[in-house]
Amino acid sequence: MPENTTYLQMFSTVKESGELSLELKEQEIPKPDADQVLVRIEATPINPSDLGVMFGLTDMSAATSNTTDGNTALTAPVSEQGMRLMKARVGQALAVGNEGAGTVVATGDSDLAKSLDGKIVAIAGGSMYGQYRCIEASSCLPLLEGHTAKDGASSFVNPMTVLSMIETMRMEEHTALVHTAAASNLGQMLNRVCQADGVKLVNIVRKEEQAALLKDMGAKYVVNSSAESFMAELTDAIHETGATLGFDATGGGMLASNILTCMESAAARTPGAYSIYGSIKHKQVYLYGGLDTSVTTLSRGYGMAWGVGGWLLPNFLAKAGMEVAGRLRGRVATELTTSFASNYTNEISLSEALQVETMQQYYAKHTGEKFLICPQK
Repeated sequence: MPENTTYLQMFSTVKESGELSLELKEQEIPKPDADQVLVRIEATPINPSDLGVMFGLTDMSAATSNTTDGNTALTAPVSEQGMRLMKARVGQALAVGNEGAGTVVATGDSDLAKSLDGKIVAIAGGSMYGQYRCIEASSCLPLLEGHTAKDGASSFVNPMTVLSMIETMRMEEHTALVHTAAASNLGQMLNRVCQADGVKLVNIVRKEEQAALLKDMGAKYVVNSSAESFMAELTDAIHETGATLGFDATGGGMLASNILTCMESAAARTPGAYSIYGSIKHKQVYLYGGLDTSVTTLSRGYGMAWGVGGWLLPNFLAKAGMEVAGRLRGRVATELTTSFASNYTNEISLSEALQVETMQQYYAKHTGEKFLICPQK
């Protein structure tokens, strides 16, 4: 057990006064039960899914930081609509942070727990924006020799999402993929894995420099949604790859609809019997992110064999089962510093994450940028 008896943990609270507060609170370091381990958290990333819990539906442009007795808190006003939508969490202090990695510094008495003593492990059990985390030993992914906590910090959300997208493709009998926000850390991982596995992938980006980045990585099909020729180029790429499954990280606007339109246009190039109901091959787009918070708009000009739905990693893994999840996690551990390597824009401390100037940087969610919290700093 560590010599100190308390540690700092980040909490997000929506208050009845119409204000959100993000602050560090002192907690007692727990003693592991028989099947648990205590992990000293050394690296934990800021993912878009973390931002949703940290800030909810809050006006972060009006956020302020205040320091009292050496403790910094970040506060921001919540609109009346935001308060209505977040009613269920008012008054609750939510511990934030989905994943991270660190060193096991204490264990319970079970054989599995004791086998992890002193090892660097990756975990995805929530409450990761803290200096320590007590968790079931079975939830830990021991890193291979030579891998650091920084290497393993982002070993769950993005890598498992990438592998699960490809697994979804195979389970639903599609043969190629379309992916948006494709120059992101996740998008770059997806490119590496698809190239290694021989999966055809159509990448959608917003800027030419993002397209150049992916092409330099070896991506063959890259289209720019801001170009006038976007729809024509997307249709060409979908026709050449045969992609009938898309994963959309933006969520709002017309992008999902445009992908379906291009899938239908690509299908129409294949000779066959005409039908007023469109092509018979099912076309599917899953919304798995919310980078665009506007309304999702569908034009429905793509026949009747199509679908748009939500896709969430935990839901997929629950459906796929333990065997599939274990197989995917095993691959992540093996390819942690190759296929699933993450690059970080900046490394910050827990207290720095509560400073307005730093928050504005990681909250901007710029494509390709990723921040790492180092709780021991």
